[in-house]
Order: sequence, then C-alpha cells, then structure tokens
Amino acid sequence: MRFTKTLRLAVPAKYAFDWHAQPGTLRRLLPPWEKITIHSAAEGIHDGARVVMSVPVGPLRKRWIAEHTDYQEGREFTDIQISGPFKSWRHRHVFNPIDETSCELIDEIDYELPLGTVGKAGASFARKQLEQMFAYRHARTTAEIETHYRWRDKPRMRVLVSGSTGLIGTSLVSFLRSGGHEVVRLVRDRKSAENNPHAIFWDIKEGEIDRLQLEGFDAVVHLAGAGIADHRWTPSYKDTIKESRVKSTKLLAAMLSTLNEKPKVFISISATGYYGDRGDEILTEESQSGIGFLPEVARAWESSADAARAAGIRVVHPRLGLVITPAGGALQKMLTPFKLGVGGVVGSGKQYWSSISIHDVTGAIYHAMMEEELEGPVNLVMPEEITNRHFTKTLGRVLNRPTVCPVPSFGVKMAMGELGDTLLLDSTRVRPARLLGHGYEFQTGTLEETLRQVLGRY
Repeated sequence: MRFTKTLRLAVPAKYAFDWHAQPGTLRRLLPPWEKITIHSAAEGIHDGARVVMSVPVGPLRKRWIAEHTDYQEGREFTDIQISGPFKSWRHRHVFNPIDETSCELIDEIDYELPLGTVGKAGASFARKQLEQMFAYRHARTTAEIETHYRWRDKPRMRVLVSGSTGLIGTSLVSFLRSGGHEVVRLVRDRKSAENNPHAIFWDIKEGEIDRLQLEGFDAVVHLAGAGIADHRWTPSYKDTIKESRVKSTKLLAAMLSTLNEKPKVFISISATGYYGDRGDEILTEESQSGIGFLPEVARAWESSADAARAAGIRVVHPRLGLVITPAGGALQKMLTPFKLGVGGVVGSGKQYWSSISIHDVTGAIYHAMMEEELEGPVNLVMPEEITNRHFTKTLGRVLNRPTVCPVPSFGVKMAMGELGDTLLLDSTRVRPARLLGHGYEFQTGTLEETLRQVLGRY
C-alpha cells in the first residue's frame, strides 16, 4: 500500500532538508496523542543512522527500530522499518525546489500491514491514522520551519534551560535543537551532569551551582518549579510551590549577575495567576496584581529576578495561561471523562480560562529570545477569549461527545479544596498585548483549531 502527501513550504529546499536533519526535529513531528516514546536517536539522518521508539498498538506497546538510508544531501532521504508494528515500512522524504525561496516536500510511504488477511481488514483504519498523523506533521513542519527561517540571519545561540524535562521544557529543548541552537540543561542529578558537556548540576536547596560553567551563554530560560496542580494545597505544599520558584530564581539571577560573559536575555517563567480572580475585567501586562496565593507567588517569583535586571540583563517573564496539550496538564486530565461522554461545564461556566497551545508557548518563548525589544511581563495566552463553557463545548464538539454532566462549584471545592477553587473556578480574562505588539504570529489562534491539531481531530 502507498500513502503520499505533499506540502508546499515558503523556504528554500536546502533549508527544509537541513531542518529535517537537525537533532530534535523528530520529536517536533511526533503526534502528541499517540504517546510515542523515543529511546534513542542518532544525531542526523545519514545512511545507517537509527531511531529506537516504542509506539502504542491497541492496549500494548511495540518497539519500533527505524534506519535511515538513501541519503542525498539537500534532496532526499528514506527511513525503513528494521522491526516494528508493520510487516514493512519505507518512508521516502523528497525536497523539490520550486524556486529560490520555496519548495515542495513529498512524503511517500510504502507499507504492509501485519497478520496477512486479518491485517488487511484494518487497512482503512491504518490509512485514517496516517492522514491524521501527516496532517499534524505538515502543520508542525510549516509553522516551525517558517519560524526558524524568520530568524535565520541571527546567530545560533547557546542556551541554558532549567526544568528541561517538564512539559514545556521538553518541547522547548527539541524546538531549539531543531533550529540549530546548542542547549545545555540545568539538572538536579549530579551523576547525570558528570562528563556531560550538555548538562550542569545545581542544588537549589544548598544554593550550589558552578559559576564558571555559567559563563558564555547567550540566553537562559528558567522553567523549574514544583507543579501547581501536583498535590492538594496543604500549607506545606504551598510553601514548596513558592519556595521552589523564588529560591531557584534568586540563585540563578544572582549568579548570572556576577558573570564576565553575561547572557543577553534571562527568560524566567511566570503565570497568569499573577492577576488572581478578576471576573470579566480585561487584563493586560499593565494590569495590577491580584489578591490570593497565586498572585502572591507570582509577585515574589518575578521580583526574584531583580539581580539579573540590575546587572543589565534583559529579563522577560512569560505569564503562562492554561497550556493545551494531551501530553500533560489540564487537557490530559480532562480527556478521559470527556471521551466517556461525562464531561461538562465547571461551576457557572462563565469564568475565563485564558489558554494557549503548547506550540505557541514554545514559539512565544523563542520570540522573546530573539526579539531584543521585548522585556518584562509577557502574557502567554491566545487572542481568543475563552470561558469554561466555551472550552467545554468546544472540546466536546472536537471529540464528538456530549457535555451534559456539569460539575457544581461546591463539588470542586469539596474534592480539591483551595486548589480547585483557584484553578477551575477563578476567572482571568487575559490578553496577549505585548506579544501581538511585538509582532508575534500565533500558530493556532482559536481554541477549536488548537484542540483539533493537538488531538489529531481534523
């Protein structure tokens, strides 16, 4: 069987080919709803380079080993299945120049399903999965190649990232590597940092970090912090949430401020929780902070970077809204009940859930790295204003499921306490004024477009 899909790109063929050859690109193209795990991947796509993954096959997982072959510099490459879920698989990637500034990418796949006659019964299902997968791949390819191409004249950066194994960190690291940037991780495991040029050990509690290893970075992106929704908000865990952010930011900012070769930019993540529960009030970066635990945390968090600011480093605080991805966070928790048809409006449904795609989180952080005029707080939410009712009905429509099981406010408070009250019932109507003002173009500007892309429901 053969599957072919063609994509036109507004970049030269050589540029598109080179992006596919970068380490990190494969992770950018894996559909998030499939829960594919990469165990090992060679650096590059030359003949003989291999990738080892595990992929879901029904309720089980199957190891998939793929090998690159037929490498033609700037023109094409192929990957074939050595072992895996298909009887055979051969994926040819061809890059045809259209003119000096555009090209055509052709994905040509020849495959055979396993189990002979029994396997053939699943041919239409397999083709549907390929259609979904490549709709996603081509959407990501277009957005990400064009993003990197926009900034092609700027030198590639050496970037230090904390929180690199978290939801946002994992996405950001692969994105940066796919664009040719060098990424070094701040890690809390001393052994994993030993003899590893791409890792630096730090101990936040002890205030330990090798100052000399911090010299020479162009950008530092600080994402570390205890998960807001990982535990019920006991007094002890609230202290952990605050201290993990404040102490780590103070340590990093203080160290950066003393360097001989300071980074050009320090991006220290924050959250729209800065604004607190504000009902229908329109909130921009100029709005005052609110009242409550999360506003208190966000204020302390952002001010903890003052040492870097005072040292002349450009500091950016991306105030993060609800991140939309099935790989984690709120959407991941919502998918099971919604797929079962028991999802519904939370509380009144009128509260604003200012949201953003995981891809635009990564894109906006990158924009903050490259756009030298952007500094201070930056709201990371999509332009569309989203209430809980709108979110609920849109998710139900995308999944083709009813949303007739409301969750009353008292139920949220009984089940989750202050955590549920703050995260699910509070209302923050946030607008991305600075992002738009500094020329950022959202990859998905509406909730429905975002959900359809990250869930493969085209």
